[in-house]
Amino acid sequence: MTLATAPAPDRAAATPRGPARPRRRRGRALPYLLLLPALLLELGIHLVPMVVGVWMSLQELTQFYIRDWSTAPAAGLDNYRVAVDIDSPVGAELLHSFWVTLAYTVLAVGFSWLLGMVASVLMQNPFRGRGVLRTLFLTPYALPVYAAVITWTFMLQRDTGMVNHVIVDQLGLAEDRPFWLIGGNSFVALVVVSVWRSWPFAFLCITAGLQNISADLYEAAAIDGAGFMRQLRAITLPMLRPVNQVLVLVLFLWTFNDFNTPYVLFGRSAPREADLISIHIYQSSFVTWNFGSGSAMSVLLLLFLLAVTVGYLALTGRRRSYA
Repeated sequence: MTLATAPAPDRAAATPRGPARPRRRRGRALPYLLLLPALLLELGIHLVPMVVGVWMSLQELTQFYIRDWSTAPAAGLDNYRVAVDIDSPVGAELLHSFWVTLAYTVLAVGFSWLLGMVASVLMQNPFRGRGVLRTLFLTPYALPVYAAVITWTFMLQRDTGMVNHVIVDQLGLAEDRPFWLIGGNSFVALVVVSVWRSWPFAFLCITAGLQNISADLYEAAAIDGAGFMRQLRAITLPMLRPVNQVLVLVLFLWTFNDFNTPYVLFGRSAPREADLISIHIYQSSFVTWNFGSGSAMSVLLLLFLLAVTVGYLALTGRRRSYA
């Protein structure tokens, strides 16, 4: 009687293959290699000019040193001291521009969000022609900014503009044709143009958020006797809170930094009532040729927006954790 012997284990199969680890390493490094071109472009387009701007803010870089920037004397923090000194003419004008920009941003973002919210809610239920209306609503956002604002510039002309023609000639709401591009009405015109351009983006984001809310919630609420306003407060707004948090932050940053709209609407020198901080920094840098002072104002603007962003994200994150 013979005992069957078990086959000897295959040592070659038991030992790991040599090239497996290098392949794993290459697989882990592939995402970083794919991101490398974008990181290099980000470095060249944003970070390097930012560092140069900070360096310029520490120099006395005026029109006398533009030909050779390296010979500009160091100013230290003098440009920042002048910018934040509200008793000096430079600081007082910068503070005035800051308050104008803040009021403009609050009004433009508030009305843009409100119009986008109303339009999204009204377009939530299907009806004939809904697709056409959605396309028309997105037209201001799809138009190039320069073409859109130049069109508004012609419409807001005092004598030949369509706005005054409708207000004075058609509706009879005013006896004299008001000025819209100078004086106190320039702020109103700036807010109107900004809201016209921004609210379709809010409409698009809120509409996308509404698609993720189940219709069963509204049906259950309607069965329980909840009306439209009750459903809006109890279902729509709470479910849209994450979308609205990101939307408001993006609109705030875009609007506070907006340069194209006031520049195309008013030109190189905006009226004092519509002197946004972006135009003010441009005038300080490229009109008075004081690049050191303009760079210091730009750095202060960057720090302010960073502080607002960090504070806003911290506040919304704390509310989300508490909820």
